[in-house]
Amino acid sequence: MEKLLFTGGTGFLGKNVRPILDKMYEVTTCGITSDDTIKVNLAKEIPELEQHYDVVLHACGKAHVVPKTEVEKQAFFDVNYTGTVHLCNALEKVGAPNALVFISTVAVYGCEFGELITEEHLLKGDTPYAKSKIQAEKYLTEWCKKYNVVLGILRPSLLAGKDAPGNLGAMVDGVKRGFYMNIAGGKAVKSILMAEDIARIMPALIKKGGVYNVCDTFQPTFGQISESVANQLGKSKPISIPIWMAKCMALVGDLLGEKAPINSYKLEKMTRSLTFSNEKARKELDWEPLDVLTNYKI
Repeated sequence: MEKLLFTGGTGFLGKNVRPILDKMYEVTTCGITSDDTIKVNLAKEIPELEQHYDVVLHACGKAHVVPKTEVEKQAFFDVNYTGTVHLCNALEKVGAPNALVFISTVAVYGCEFGELITEEHLLKGDTPYAKSKIQAEKYLTEWCKKYNVVLGILRPSLLAGKDAPGNLGAMVDGVKRGFYMNIAGGKAVKSILMAEDIARIMPALIKKGGVYNVCDTFQPTFGQISESVANQLGKSKPISIPIWMAKCMALVGDLLGEKAPINSYKLEKMTRSLTFSNEKARKELDWEPLDVLTNYKI
């Protein structure tokens, strides 16, 4: 069985992909939690690895936070970029792996809205999160070329799975407490991916390498996702409010600051569609993603 080093393997993604990865590889996790096999803060230090690994899945990263200070902005670069450099420094000492898979993000494109955006799109992301991931992608491209490592870069959309963080987690929490509302029927479409699909795509990816968007082929609307969540929680279907009412609430939210459940920025994100094309991954890796509406279980 091939040996796999999994950074960030005890977080949200790890919980959702480990059951599948454990059947395919001998997995060692590396990260900052007490559950990690190798306990290390990659942002600050180079880990001491005791053996060579055939495959590395580098998913350790900082996301889901809007930085307010320079220190908070720098943290993205420390974790996402410097952490990647430190990992590679450690791998050099035990011998480069045969393949390395990096979990990047669709945020690198810097798009707030758009339809079926492909891997050809320019990397215009200008948030600390996007910039730090772009830097890490560039570094890994050079490093893997130098050490003859097959590099797979995955750019996932919104991830669905048990204990999902970010926007999906906020939706589940809102529906649970009866606060969640769809705006103008919740017709906006967002690309979404079952987290376990990251594990399912691994065997083909480590053979071929390449850069791929990964998301569901069927792009559900906010309304469809929230209805599915409500059904699972035994709650009634979330109500829909007209756009004019949402705009009034957003203006109030702008005055209240960060704590407000809705503001003009959030409103725009919730009412504009943003989808990505998974055609390249499906064609080149012969991969079919799981249907999120059928498979997403809270």
